[in-house]
Amino acid sequence: MQIFETFSSSFFVCILILEPDDDGVSQLHSTQDQMKMTGEQPRVNLISDVAGKHSAIPSGDDEGERQGALKRFSAMWSSFRRGKRDKVKDPEPSEPLGTEAADNTSRQHRYVSGQYFFEYLVVVSLKKTKDGSSYEPQITYQFPKRDVMARFQKEEEEKTLKAITLFCFPEGINWAPLTEYHSETFSFVLTEIDGSRRNGYCRRLLPGGKGARPPEAYCIISSLACFGLFSKIFDEVEKRRQISMAMIYPFMQKLREAPFPAPGNTVEIKSFIPESGTEIISLTRPLDSWLEHVNFATLFNCLKDEDVLKVFAAAVLERRIIFIADELGTLSQVIHAVAALLYPFTWQHTFISIVPEILIDVVMAPTPYLLGVQKRLLDLVTDQSDLLVVDLSEEKTETFIVSIGDEDSILPPKLKTEILEALCTRQQTSTVEELNRVVSEAFLHFFVKTVGHYASYVKYSHAGERGVFEKRSFYKAIESKTTRHFVKKFIQTQMFDLFIQEVEQQQPGPQQGIFHKKILEYQEKKKRDKTKKH
Repeated sequence: MQIFETFSSSFFVCILILEPDDDGVSQLHSTQDQMKMTGEQPRVNLISDVAGKHSAIPSGDDEGERQGALKRFSAMWSSFRRGKRDKVKDPEPSEPLGTEAADNTSRQHRYVSGQYFFEYLVVVSLKKTKDGSSYEPQITYQFPKRDVMARFQKEEEEKTLKAITLFCFPEGINWAPLTEYHSETFSFVLTEIDGSRRNGYCRRLLPGGKGARPPEAYCIISSLACFGLFSKIFDEVEKRRQISMAMIYPFMQKLREAPFPAPGNTVEIKSFIPESGTEIISLTRPLDSWLEHVNFATLFNCLKDEDVLKVFAAAVLERRIIFIADELGTLSQVIHAVAALLYPFTWQHTFISIVPEILIDVVMAPTPYLLGVQKRLLDLVTDQSDLLVVDLSEEKTETFIVSIGDEDSILPPKLKTEILEALCTRQQTSTVEELNRVVSEAFLHFFVKTVGHYASYVKYSHAGERGVFEKRSFYKAIESKTTRHFVKKFIQTQMFDLFIQEVEQQQPGPQQGIFHKKILEYQEKKKRDKTKKH
């Protein structure tokens, strides 16, 4: 089941879903969800309406064609808001395995059971349209090929893969042949109906050859989130592409056969390259697996610490936020970093790291969103109100192009100062992993101090029954007025609501995970400090 990255209409939410039937064949359906509606959604078959049409991207000069395409695509890009009935939340990560323990772990436990590096790799090339006036993205290579599929199965998969071309070339058809092009790596997300996500990793580069030519994109679809690891894989793919396309196949075959390593472990891939012989490529997964898709360095290179806190404050209250940049890699890395700052809570609304030009009308959605938009489209987003538009460009004149104006006063002043002080220590870090840990813990402690006492206010009347969260008593227990004022707003968000729903469904007892470990550490510290005073 799959929802491609999201589009939200002002009047209703329409979700395109691929659901596997009993034979594992993906079928295409649509659900319409009136705003504020709950319960089961009606489903309508959209195969004849959408499938097969989304490979032809209309010219930006023809407004009629563009609006027609937007109508077709609006069925595909929904504001995904998980409801109470179908929410499935990823389990909270436990504390990473120590190095010594990892070394002693048997080989069979060093891999994530049933998970492999990727589902498939596709190459998306820009091909001239029939009239020769423009380009359109087309898949020219796919691995593995689905030769064992029945004809109708191949047709359905082809329609799915063509939709991915939008994210490989979100600029649309306005391309001209190039003689120079700096390769770039970025990512996007395909969201499952149950809330789980598949990740698209993309590297665009100029293919081999002479003269002016359009770039091509290599895209890996995987259920695993590990941006750094897949960037290294792209390095190997690109190196082999410079020799021959035929060299990519054996490397990807070896990679596909290799199990995905557990946090902190390494898998080695043997690959033969003419004139170089057999090479051994080592792929190491970071120990902090819950941050392996994130690199906070890009976020803090683009924004000052104080500005990051303003963005964080707007995200915590689930506002509409648009990030502007020229480079696709900057957009995807920053938007993933901002979402990671919300841990242990999860962004529940529209999340599009790079908005394809043809779907730019998503900015008009009235519901919360995190969007990445290329700067050349800036004029199409600044006429909106009640949102935050953040410029990530190096040569920006102002960071916040549009803002509500209260972003600096959302967070409690004392806690905001503590975050800034903690962030200062990142200057002493020397690796991405160390930087990620320092930054994530600074914001994790914020949630520990504001809502870390939630468990004491989930009451159970009888054993085995669902707990009930006593919201009013919870925020009234907070001594600081500014913190209490913030928490009263935060507990109204969907991310907090769904977090508490999961807690209510659990049985009372000690919880596992990094967040709960930090809560216990904080509570112990408070007890020690109280004892010292007496």
